[in-house]
Amino acid sequence: MTYCLGIKVASGLVAIADTRLTSGSEVSSNKKVSVHQLENHSLFIMTSGLRSVRDKAITYFKEVLDEQDDTFNKLYKAVNAFGAQVRRVAEEDKVPLLDAGLSFNLYAIVGGQLEDDEEHKLFLLYPEGNWIEVGQGSPFFIIGNSGYGKPLLYRSLRYDTSMQDALKMGVLSFDSTRVSSNDVDYPVDVVMYEKDSFHIIEHRFEKDDLDYIAKQWSVLLKNAVQKLPVEWMTPIFSKYSEPHHES
Repeated sequence: MTYCLGIKVASGLVAIADTRLTSGSEVSSNKKVSVHQLENHSLFIMTSGLRSVRDKAITYFKEVLDEQDDTFNKLYKAVNAFGAQVRRVAEEDKVPLLDAGLSFNLYAIVGGQLEDDEEHKLFLLYPEGNWIEVGQGSPFFIIGNSGYGKPLLYRSLRYDTSMQDALKMGVLSFDSTRVSSNDVDYPVDVVMYEKDSFHIIEHRFEKDDLDYIAKQWSVLLKNAVQKLPVEWMTPIFSKYSEPHHES
């Protein structure tokens, strides 16, 4: 499985991708985010789905970038081009995969900013090659194992959140997924992009780098639970003191 998170806040983009690959009983590690960085052209792609499908689509798209990068002046045009390569891979591989009992399940998060974009952008691309753009009301996308990491983001993340706090929330969202699922794990790759900078920063964290953050978060959660008011429980626990009458 996969955990890839893309966040768009007013000041920039934050992206987090795990590296665990699970195939039957085999577990390995592989990078799931690729970065394309030229002058005034900054974009990253995170993918989930079968590794063979991911690798093929990314390889095809890199070839397109090598040949046509100067024709993409806005990010959505690059996303359209990547979607075309996803459809190309589907035409080549979808039927054989279905015959083998596998699904064509490539999802992608594409973020960045090109020279004529008025601001940074974040898109979610579907296996059919179509896409949607993130909105301010819910400024993030998760692909892969998405259920465990969403509650924290829904409760805490806002469009005016700082990039620093967005990264904190993203790491905690990843950790919630990691402790709840055995197919998501470290190392974790982080990509950050500041609005109008045309410069993407990458960094990889190992478990030892962030383990103390996860432990501190667990302690804070336990303390928060203990500090919650209890008077609303009275109608329930008062029933323990009521006489018990057998019928």
